[in-house]
Amino acid sequence: MPSKSANVKNKDQYEALKDKGMSKERAAKIANSPKASKHGGEKSHSGSGKANQGGTTAQHKAAGRKGGKATAKKS
Repeated sequence: MPSKSANVKNKDQYEALKDKGMSKERAAKIANSPKASKHGGEKSHSGSGKANQGGTTAQHKAAGRKGGKATAKKS
């Protein structure tokens, strides 16, 4: 039986991802993805709401905790 060989479109990116410790299968999927960026394989965040809002993750979480029940002000 012939051995399977990966048909990777972006071999440089594939090798870089493998060097970072990623599995062969995952690295091949990312390297073959048309939406993967050239800087490590993550998809671009265009159109994503949080990516364009600024601030850190901790700041986003803290902002979510500030909500809650509205209470009537005592006068």
